[in-house]
Amino acid sequence: MLGIIGGTGLTQLANLEITHRKVGRTPYGEPSGALTFGHICDQEVIFLARHGYGHTIPPHEVNYRANLWALKEHGVDRVVSVATVGGIHPELLPGMLVIPDQIIDYTHGRASTYFVGGDKPVTHLDFTFPYCGAMRAALLQAAIDAGIRLRDGGVYGAVQGPRLETAAEINRMERDGADMVGMTGMPEAYLARELDLCYAAVGVVVNYAAGRGSSADGIQMEEIQAVLGESMLQVRHLLEQVVTNDAASACAV
Repeated sequence: MLGIIGGTGLTQLANLEITHRKVGRTPYGEPSGALTFGHICDQEVIFLARHGYGHTIPPHEVNYRANLWALKEHGVDRVVSVATVGGIHPELLPGMLVIPDQIIDYTHGRASTYFVGGDKPVTHLDFTFPYCGAMRAALLQAAIDAGIRLRDGGVYGAVQGPRLETAAEINRMERDGADMVGMTGMPEAYLARELDLCYAAVGVVVNYAAGRGSSADGIQMEEIQAVLGESMLQVRHLLEQVVTNDAASACAV
């Protein structure tokens, strides 16, 4: 089953029949919000708002462990994560979608593993390629089928937040090889790996990163809001196509 982590607008897929919502309980506390269940062509999908349905949870306080655990517990085996990012690479312009293929983690102090406590062994998992190839391929195929232009690949720089970055920090991240900057990519991606979830991300470029383009003299929040509405419409179309492709494959069997 497919799980989608994103904002509240993602529950409004045109061909989604919402069946119910359920408040999750996990050994790691409560998820960010209720799980929203729905069907497309008999394919069950679960949605979860990462920041809560009122967008009240900042990125450094998201209970990533509870979110992913709840999805896994309810039968999710594949996850699409949707997150806004700032474009560092000159090709990543506001309004674009990008499917990253690598991560650099700049976060700190976040609960980043399930393997904690005296009763659990020290566990090291391979994270050479942080995103699931099959889920990335499904997103890229859905983009082709839906006629959506996006960028295949890029390095996601995950920062702590909630503040935005300085121009010097963006310069440093560019030297490190980051193509985009966001606040929620980690530890979400790694926790998905620990739970053996096939996880991939959709980056929604809503602004130039600090010191770049129209953000050279500062990031204008009103410009982000203007870009966000149109970009999220593309995301909804992309996700609808992913689920439609899934449903078509299943219904053809």
